[in-house]
Amino acid sequence: MAFEALTEKFSKVIKKIKGESHLTEKNMDEMLKEVRIALLEADVNYKVVKDFVNNVKEKALGEKVFDKLNPSEMVVKIVRDELVNLLGSDSCELVYNKNKPTIILLVGLQGSGKTTTAGKLALLMKSKLNKKVLLAACDVYRPAAVDQLDQIAKQINVPLINMGTNMDPVDIALKAKEEAYNDHFDVLIIDTAGRLQIDETLMTELKNIKGKVIPDEILLLTDAMAGQDSVNVAKKFNEDLKLTGAIMSKMDGDSRGGAALSIAHVTGVPIKFIGTGEKLSDLDIFHPDRMAERILGMGDVLTLIDKVSENIDEKEAKKSVKKMVEGNFTLDDMLKQMKQVQKLGSLGGLLKLIPGMPKINDAQLGAAEKEMKNFEVIINSMTPEERAHPEILKNSRKVRIANGSGKTNADVNKVLKKYDQMKLMMKQMKGKNGKFNMPNMSGFGGKFPY
Repeated sequence: MAFEALTEKFSKVIKKIKGESHLTEKNMDEMLKEVRIALLEADVNYKVVKDFVNNVKEKALGEKVFDKLNPSEMVVKIVRDELVNLLGSDSCELVYNKNKPTIILLVGLQGSGKTTTAGKLALLMKSKLNKKVLLAACDVYRPAAVDQLDQIAKQINVPLINMGTNMDPVDIALKAKEEAYNDHFDVLIIDTAGRLQIDETLMTELKNIKGKVIPDEILLLTDAMAGQDSVNVAKKFNEDLKLTGAIMSKMDGDSRGGAALSIAHVTGVPIKFIGTGEKLSDLDIFHPDRMAERILGMGDVLTLIDKVSENIDEKEAKKSVKKMVEGNFTLDDMLKQMKQVQKLGSLGGLLKLIPGMPKINDAQLGAAEKEMKNFEVIINSMTPEERAHPEILKNSRKVRIANGSGKTNADVNKVLKKYDQMKLMMKQMKGKNGKFNMPNMSGFGGKFPY
C-alpha cells in the first residue's frame, strides 16, 4: 500500500517526540528534520516539503506549544492538520446537480486505466451513492476501447452510449449529453481517448469536447506509481483544461506516495477518488483527513466502518451473535463469519485501518490468508451433522475429513481449536449483568483480529 514506508517513519518520529519529557525548539527541529527526510524519501516534491516543514514550525511557535501540558500531542495535531491541507483539505467531494445531470469528463494518458476507471466510477456512484449513471464511449482510437467499456457496462448493469469507432468523439459526447437529459440520468461519465504522451492533437480534441458538452467535473486519472511524473502530467492537463479533480490509481501498490502528497499543493487540483485494487469495486471516495491519520499510523476507523456497513449483512451478524451468546454457535456460523470478513477486502488492508495495530509482515499476512482458506476447505468437507455438532468429531471422522480436504489431522484440530476459542470468547463477552465486554481477541495465527 502507498505510504507504507512513510507511515513507518512518521510513527517512529511521533513515538520519539512523545518520549521527550519536555518539548523544546531544539528537539522539535530535530523532529522536523526527520520529517523532512521522510517526505523527501517518499518522493514528495521538494518545494512541498519545504512549505510543509515551515508551516508546522510556524504554527507550533504561534500556538506556543512548548507551554502546553501535552506539547507533543499538540505537535502531532499540527502535523496531522498540515497533512490534511497538503492532501486537499475539504475540497475533495463532487458537487452533484439537483435538477440536471452532472457531467464528468474523464481524461488522462493512454495506459493509465481510464476505461476501467470509468466503469469503477460508474459502479461506485450507482451502488454507494444511489445515482442513475450513464456511460459514454468516446475513445475511438485505442483498439478495443469501446468494446472494453461495453463489457464493463454490461457487467455493472449501467447503460452505455456506444456509437462505434467511426464517429467524431465530440458528436458521441453530445449524443450522450442529450440522452442523459432526456432520460433524467443523475450522472454522465464520458470516457475520452488518451495518448502515450501529451500532444496538441489530444488537447485539441479534449478542449472541443469540453467546449460543446460543458462538463461539471473534469477528472484526471493519474498513476500513484509514476511519482512526480504524475504531478507534471496534472500540471499540463490543468493548464489546458482547468481540471476540477484527480483520481489517483494504484494506491494499493508499493508507490512511495509522493505524488498524492504533492499533486494538490503543486497544481491546486484535489484528489477526489483513489483506486485501491484491480476489481471494479476497488475505487473509494478520497478523504484527506482519513488518509492523513493513516499516514501518521492512527488507523482509519471511519473507513473500516464504511466497509463493514457496505459489505456485512446486519441481520446475519446479529443472528450469528445471538446464536453464539445462546451457545448454539456452529461451524457453519463460523464459516459464515469468515466469508463476511473476506468481503471487506484483504486482511492486510483491514489491519492498516485499525489504530494501534503492530506492523504485520507479508509472510504473516500470507500465512493468515492461507489459514482462512484452509479452514473453509476443511469445514466444507464435513457433513451437515458434523458442522452442527463438532463434539461428535472423533479420530475416524477427522481422518476422513482430512483426506477429503487434502489436509492433515493437525489442520482439522486447528479448526476445532479456533472454534472452541471463539465460543469461549463470546462467553467472556457476556458479563454477569448481561452486557457485552470486548475481550482481547486473537485471531488466525494468534496475531490477527477476527
